[in-house]
Amino acid sequence: MVLDLHVIHTDDGYTAEVPSIKGCECWAHQEDEAINKIIELLKFYLHVPDDKKILLDRARRENSLTVYKLIFDK
Repeated sequence: MVLDLHVIHTDDGYTAEVPSIKGCECWAHQEDEAINKIIELLKFYLHVPDDKKILLDRARRENSLTVYKLIFDK
């Protein structure tokens, strides 16, 4: 399964969201922290076991938006 992850840099931190899953978004002061939080939330939403690895691949950057691909087997 491959899902998009959007990380948006704002004045006060970073917002991470998985647009294809309603309500799957979070905020943090650091980009790495926001990515870790959103992966944890995604595992909860999709009932992915904690021992499953999710690969993260940066696809593109546009101004304050960075798009990543989340790659994993469900």
